[in-house]
Amino acid sequence: MTVWRNLANALIVPEIRNRVLFVFGAFAAFVLAVYIQVPYVNIQAWQQILSQGQFLNFLGFLSGGALQRFSVVAMGITPYINASIIMQLLTVVFPEIKEMMQHGGEEGRKKVGLYTRWLTVVLAVVQATTMVVALSRAKVFAPPATMNPLLYLIMVVITLTAGTIWLMWLGEQITDKGIGNGVSLIIFVGIILRYPTYFSQTLSASQKGGLPIFGIVLFLLIAIVSLISIIFMYQGQRRVPVQYAKRVVGRKVYGGRSTYIPLRLNNAGVISIIFAISILLFPQQISAWAQGLHKPFAQAYATFIALHFNYNSFLYNAVYFLLVVGFTFFYSEVVINIMDIGDSLKKQGGFIPGIRPGKPTVDYLQKILHRITVVAAVYLGLLAILPNITQSMTHVTTFYLGSTSLLIVVGVALDTLNQIEARLAMRDYRGFIKQ
Repeated sequence: MTVWRNLANALIVPEIRNRVLFVFGAFAAFVLAVYIQVPYVNIQAWQQILSQGQFLNFLGFLSGGALQRFSVVAMGITPYINASIIMQLLTVVFPEIKEMMQHGGEEGRKKVGLYTRWLTVVLAVVQATTMVVALSRAKVFAPPATMNPLLYLIMVVITLTAGTIWLMWLGEQITDKGIGNGVSLIIFVGIILRYPTYFSQTLSASQKGGLPIFGIVLFLLIAIVSLISIIFMYQGQRRVPVQYAKRVVGRKVYGGRSTYIPLRLNNAGVISIIFAISILLFPQQISAWAQGLHKPFAQAYATFIALHFNYNSFLYNAVYFLLVVGFTFFYSEVVINIMDIGDSLKKQGGFIPGIRPGKPTVDYLQKILHRITVVAAVYLGLLAILPNITQSMTHVTTFYLGSTSLLIVVGVALDTLNQIEARLAMRDYRGFIKQ
């Protein structure tokens, strides 16, 4: 009830209402761009290539079907996501970037944002060029005879790159003039756009008797339980109590208050699953290419992948689970710097009750982080293989209950609702001060 009341209040306040309307206007512009197709593309040949492997489908699952239609935003916002991940990982290698992000203030964040944008442009050009060169050999492009083929391919590369840059700009506009993180909301819409197709396919299959009623009911129960568990995972945190010592400066007493350090249960978010899927899809795509070769080794490899490393096999799901667990631990160590937290507590005169400041505090926090990361890693690993298990149990193959999409949709929705609540609270405080 509180959520619906906050949404109703947000539509009443003119400032927040204008921001919400701007967000929906940006969504409409994105959906329109999804249906603007790159000219002279052989859609039949393109769809045949998409049906041969899952790698390109994975690249397009965040684009709302733009890749499947080969529209001007076919690459989606993926280059920007990759650039942001690379910048985060570079903080481990280059302490200067980390210092700029944490202690450089607004100017430092602007510089890091500028580096991320330029890296996005570079990655978009590389990805677009690779796609265009590979697809031109597959006869996906069919420009008229009067057009220079090389100029046409250059035009397609520029178009795809410009589409990604436009989406990056649109996301920044949503962040500045709307509510929530703009890039995350674009990804959110890209995922949501696929759901009507899933619903219609599932409904059509059930009406034709292709899906059992028990399977559909079981599928709905698994979906509801998954959503509830993801919400608890996102909201869950381990609160470590912290006490600040009293300091007397002149006639005033500072400190002496109690607070806590919130260690989130899921620090890796959806990144660990994305990394694991990216690695797992390479053998699948190589197998699709190997089927076209008439070499004994290539045929043997393709046969092995088809029999023992398909989506329903035990080996595939076991490797998937282990990769997600490993990447969750890795990314949690990158995101959470326990050493900085311990140094900050020591400088501010804070301590954990019963734990000495300095290295004992760092060791204690590291131990807690490892414990909660074990829970998050196992949960994310089970959530990652859940779609494959769900399809084998329910036989519902027309609605893909993707773990990555569920995590993104729930996370972005919760973050946007929290920002709406924060703006409503700020407005109430402002009104109280004016009175």
